[in-house]
Amino acid sequence: MVDDDLKRELIENLLVRRLPLLRQATGLPVVFGGAVRHGRAGTSRLVINQLFGTLTQSLNGLVVPGGRGLGGTAIKRGSPFLVNDYATNKAITHDYDRIVVDHERLTSIFAFPIKLDGQVGGVIYGAVRGDTPIGQVALRHAGVVAKKLENELDGLIRRPAPIQSPDVKAALSDLTALIRTTDDPGLRDKLARIHRQLGGEPLAPASGTVLTAREVDALRLVALGASNAEAAQRLGLSPETVKAYLRSAMRKLEVHNRTAAVHAARTAGIL
Repeated sequence: MVDDDLKRELIENLLVRRLPLLRQATGLPVVFGGAVRHGRAGTSRLVINQLFGTLTQSLNGLVVPGGRGLGGTAIKRGSPFLVNDYATNKAITHDYDRIVVDHERLTSIFAFPIKLDGQVGGVIYGAVRGDTPIGQVALRHAGVVAKKLENELDGLIRRPAPIQSPDVKAALSDLTALIRTTDDPGLRDKLARIHRQLGGEPLAPASGTVLTAREVDALRLVALGASNAEAAQRLGLSPETVKAYLRSAMRKLEVHNRTAAVHAARTAGIL
């Protein structure tokens, strides 16, 4: 049984990669989302922490209880919900108008719940500014992305642990030694990929050091092609703070630039 903390971590990590896909598939300028935390007596609250295309950081860290606002309504219903004039819609509560309407100037917005084990584990949003409402084509594409997210989460949680024979374990041990000793970054990446495909456990850095969660977050965004400024926006941090995390990660991984840090982290099984 996978605990709730791990489920939330899996959802948040997938959203970093899949929200840009939602933005591309729907053509919408603004997408955001987060994982849902479930409490006692059936209570739930969404924490929004992944933002793409927003004007401010006002939505970052926003807590939305079930039944409140657009996202809370989607959680309560367990189904997608669209409003084409957020400011005047009477089907939702208006707890967050100052942020959604005044700060972000959003008009047409949808919220898709992401279900896991029959329970809403996260919510993804798409939104526009102006008078043109979100169309059915964008909604269909959003549904495809939401379903892909659900399938990926289900696969990650239900993936059985590989059964390794003594020969496979010996081969993995040999591969680990080769990965540690080769000076060729390309070959090291290939060997690390084979190691993972054979079911090997993630490799710790050669130095035995461990990266912090924020250092990993920064490196993961760099691996996706984000600049320091873009990574800062997505993480809700200043560019200088992101640079500090990257410098710290490079020092621990014993490399001298961002690209080498990504290679080293992938080799170590961190990314």
